[in-house]
Amino acid sequence: MAANTPYDDTGDDRLLATSEAGDNSAPLTITEISQALKRTVEDRFGYVRLRGELSGVKRAASGHLYLALKDEKAVLDGVMWRSAVPRLAFQPEDGIEVVATGKLTTYPGRSKYQIVIERMEIAGEGALLALLEKTKARLEAEGLFDPARKRALPFAPRIIGVVTSPTGAVIRDILHRLEDRFPTRVIVWPVLVQGDGAAKQVANAVRGFGALEPDGPVPRPDLLIVARGGGSIEDLWSFNEEIVVRAVAESPIPTISAVGHETDTTLCDYAADRRAPTPTAAAEIAVPVLRELEATIDDLALRQRKCALRPVQLGRERLAARADRLPKLEQLLQPHAQRLDELGERLRRGLVDRAAKGREKLADLRLSPAILRGALRDSRQRLASARLSPALVTRPIAERRERLAALERLRLQLDPKAPLKRGYALVSAGGHPVVKSQAVAAAQPLLTLEFADGSLQVVPGSAPKKTPKRPKEAPESGQPKLL
Repeated sequence: MAANTPYDDTGDDRLLATSEAGDNSAPLTITEISQALKRTVEDRFGYVRLRGELSGVKRAASGHLYLALKDEKAVLDGVMWRSAVPRLAFQPEDGIEVVATGKLTTYPGRSKYQIVIERMEIAGEGALLALLEKTKARLEAEGLFDPARKRALPFAPRIIGVVTSPTGAVIRDILHRLEDRFPTRVIVWPVLVQGDGAAKQVANAVRGFGALEPDGPVPRPDLLIVARGGGSIEDLWSFNEEIVVRAVAESPIPTISAVGHETDTTLCDYAADRRAPTPTAAAEIAVPVLRELEATIDDLALRQRKCALRPVQLGRERLAARADRLPKLEQLLQPHAQRLDELGERLRRGLVDRAAKGREKLADLRLSPAILRGALRDSRQRLASARLSPALVTRPIAERRERLAALERLRLQLDPKAPLKRGYALVSAGGHPVVKSQAVAAAQPLLTLEFADGSLQVVPGSAPKKTPKRPKEAPESGQPKLL
């Protein structure tokens, strides 16, 4: 077989891709097949709810959350965009079992599929308790629950600060009990006690009380009570958040934790200087005299508030439903945002590696004053021993002068006007030299003859015939005439 044939020597396998007659399956590009797979996965599955264990949880500098969901036999990558992260009611950590709701899609940059999570919840009370125990063990290892850190409560505080909801029964119980047993000034810092943003508000309130000046416009309390009514473990979860526990442990004001009922225990209770079984008991512990307090709840006012908020809630639900149907910009920017996060991580690692290599090179350079003084002494000795001769300067100048003179002689030899001084003439037409006689007929109407002392313009005649030269005869009519 010839060497330029597109087939190998077996005669079966093709060496070059060719299109045959009737072949309508054109090869696809990688981008085309990736986009087709992306559309197929998104159209086939849409929104799904998945239950699995979190693994490799990482929050990028852009605010996006990257993680993996796994069970006994499979692993699925997931991403939660920055706009959905604030809606989380807990801090995602490795090992937590969750139920994630989102949309399956693909990431062509790594040839894999993933889930874009819009909502994530802890999978049952058992998983919530496991997360609680894990967080408790970690904070306890840091010493936040050490009994040696507990401070004694003031015997008769002049000012008591209360962190709780301003509309619930908790603050009323505390105020009534304090009013009955010991008249005390109370400063209330209103916060949410459950739901999104509750933990951050409680932590900011505790730190805000600690930042007050003792003699300022709003004086700093002598005692602090963090209170909330009873509820399920999910209702009380805000007081298990690490941000609240650290704020209570670092508070410069002695703190009483009164979260939930007597059987309820939160991590805030371990970090506080004293735990009260109920908010009412916290008021009893805060002042010297204890009395029983009848707690009352204004159901009618609560129902009125719910009825007033019901139209607003329905309007928000309708607005959210309509907003969900609109295309989201994040879906278009998902791959680019993920690619940007990857490049940012690679840049960070590259800078770290570059800095480490620079430190190694700097460590290898062992500089000392003695070494520098020795190098300076050697350089001075070499400079003193070097004897400069005038020939070192004059010789290169003479060589360059000779090369320049040779170039000038060559220029004079190649000058096209130099032969004019020896009786020659330069013939040109239209600014171009004429070097052949055949070019005279096709030349311009005028020819220019340039001599050493000037130039003349002549009119060319018809080309003369080739005849033997006859001396002393008049020139034929075809010879050029002077103007």
